[in-house]
Amino acid sequence: MDRTIWSRLTLPLLPMLLMAASGCGTGEDSAASTAEQSPQSGFLAALSTHCGQAFPGRLILEPEGDTMLSGSELLLVHFRDCETDEVRIPFHIEDEGAGTWDSSRTWYVMHSNDDLELRHDHREADGSEDSRTWYGGLARGEGTATQQDFASPERTAAAGVAVGWRIEIEPGVHYRYGTTYDGAYDWMIEFDLSEPYGHDIPAAWGADQPPSRIPGPP
Repeated sequence: MDRTIWSRLTLPLLPMLLMAASGCGTGEDSAASTAEQSPQSGFLAALSTHCGQAFPGRLILEPEGDTMLSGSELLLVHFRDCETDEVRIPFHIEDEGAGTWDSSRTWYVMHSNDDLELRHDHREADGSEDSRTWYGGLARGEGTATQQDFASPERTAAAGVAVGWRIEIEPGVHYRYGTTYDGAYDWMIEFDLSEPYGHDIPAAWGADQPPSRIPGPP
């Protein structure tokens, strides 16, 4: 066949051939697109944006009489381990004046049976599990890619209203974590994500020992 005629026949088909070769419009691509649009998958992806980095923060809200934090100590959040279905986030509290850290807490945010779940891994200084550890709950609804609320079944049942935790993240801007009562924060800390912490990041207590994932008291 004449090469000129062959070119005229094949050129109009090139876009279709390229689409077929790249898999455009396939069911597989549609499924991937749907997964990308899932608020809970988007939320895990947002948490992973700063993986490997730590950021300073401070106390924003506490109920009257709460003594966990003074409000003047440095707080540090560390997006330590990021996987497709699980992000592990140690939380460090500066021991003012001593130059040491309380590194007893790590937040686990993870997919669980097609839902999103928050768990709290609490450790002693020697790395052993605290008697009160692995408490948490499932997400309340789909949430968004920047905010998820988690309910504590035990605390909610006792109070008669939704009680649990809220996590908010806007990559490059802020990360917020707190406890909620009837849909509103009653305790909250906030971290500035605009600039990573410029010093050595402390190791979370028990970081080399996987949690038993057995819930303790709520």
